Amino acid sequence: MRITVLGGGNGSYAAAADFAGLGHEVCLWRRDRQQLQPLMATRRLGIKDAAGRRDVELARVTDDIGAAARGAELIVVPTPAFAQEDIALALAPHLADGQVIFLPPGSFGSYVMMRTLRRAGSTADVSIAETGTLPWLARKHGPAEVAITIRATRLPTGVFPACNGPHAFAVLQTAFPAVEPIEDALAGALMNAGPIIHPPLILMNAGPLEHFETWDIHNEGTQPSIRRVTDALDAERIAVRQGLGYSGEHFPLSDHYNNDRWMYGDAHQRLVDSGDWREHIVLTEHRYMTEDIHCGLAFLVSVADWAGVPAPLATGLLALASAVCAKDLRQGRRTLEGLGLAALSRAEMRALLARGELP
Repeated sequence: MRITVLGGGNGSYAAAADFAGLGHEVCLWRRDRQQLQPLMATRRLGIKDAAGRRDVELARVTDDIGAAARGAELIVVPTPAFAQEDIALALAPHLADGQVIFLPPGSFGSYVMMRTLRRAGSTADVSIAETGTLPWLARKHGPAEVAITIRATRLPTGVFPACNGPHAFAVLQTAFPAVEPIEDALAGALMNAGPIIHPPLILMNAGPLEHFETWDIHNEGTQPSIRRVTDALDAERIAVRQGLGYSGEHFPLSDHYNNDRWMYGDAHQRLVDSGDWREHIVLTEHRYMTEDIHCGLAFLVSVADWAGVPAPLATGLLALASAVCAKDLRQGRRTLEGLGLAALSRAEMRALLARGELP
């Protein structure tokens, strides 16, 4: 399959490397030409995992997003949520009917990107899917090398609009056999693990993060009291899903620590043992804050308020992060209010998710 991967981060490099290794025709796009030069020169990307180290060859490496999008059956966008609107604007003139865009994860970016595409004049019949986590736990080890510690084994995924689901899932499952269809894009957004695992880890480790040069929030930063907070926060997420009528599995985050039923399988100890997450984190600037709280947690709190489901812990953590950042994050652009959707009834929201007819 022809797959285009957008972005220059850990997830984008992992995606490009894995897809190329599986025999797909892969194009990697990154807007920063200077940073892309080492890969543009050779088109060879190094990959390290449990099987050892090897090189794979990409079909194309480019900073031209039009060339990258042209002919792609699947466009994978493992970028931060706050980059989704800019990427959609850049993509808008180049998309064609039938293309599938995948956001792993999305923070309701499927709706955000579709709205941006339509406002930019794109009429292409595309599908935008989002899932609950990045399919790889990975870190770049150089300008042309990525280390993959873990690959996702289960990816609960919703599609916007849901009526495009049969086509979208046929494409997605060719690239990601781990994809599991769920009801719609809001169901997919409410599977996002980042706004559950990362806010307690960075806010409750704020002292060590600001004191030590490096700190591993998944190792010494994950203590029993923090785990209890994470479990309670996840219970609020699940309550919101249930309050909106979503059924089936809710992928409780406790499974990540306790067994192999979560999205990464039996992963937590391997993540800790890798050492790749002992890093320097600037609390107000890291994507754990700017993506998982500014976008993801703010979105969760707004959906809970809209649905009438109590979420006091999520609300409190968002208030604490607002104080840390000196900014009212409840008023952010990725809330239902900021998206102009807070006045919708539940029936109107269901119709929007099913047919994609934007308000």
